[in-house]
Amino acid sequence: MIGLDGDSKVLAIARAKAAKAGLDVTLDHGMAFELPYPDDSFDRVFSSLLFHHLTREIKDRTLREVFRVLRPGGELHVADWGKPQNWLMRMAFLFVQMLDGFSTTVDNVSGLLPELFRAAGFEEVQETAQYATIVGTLSLYKARKPR
Repeated sequence: MIGLDGDSKVLAIARAKAAKAGLDVTLDHGMAFELPYPDDSFDRVFSSLLFHHLTREIKDRTLREVFRVLRPGGELHVADWGKPQNWLMRMAFLFVQMLDGFSTTVDNVSGLLPELFRAAGFEEVQETAQYATIVGTLSLYKARKPR
């Protein structure tokens, strides 16, 4: 298992937690839109609460990079804010948008992430679950790189 983050402080925290848990995890410094890995090198890529921080351009670049590093048939799994389930979830998500910015969160709140996955070449794109939280709808997505 390999983890990646652009923040050295976050990596230091993750290394300490992995060591305490006795886990053998490689943690690399880098950016999602410029992955430091060869083509076709992973079976799965998982992203947790990253995409709502990215501009549309960086989302697109990141998805192209993920597509590049996945092996044929490999899976992308994303947990991030999705289209609100109802008006209450929409109002709750305004808090996230005020903190993280409207320009980076608009794709999420508009339900466009699956469309962006398809545009990057992924197939079998699906939203597998939605969870109502105190700050909005958390969605789980799954997509596959063609074989």
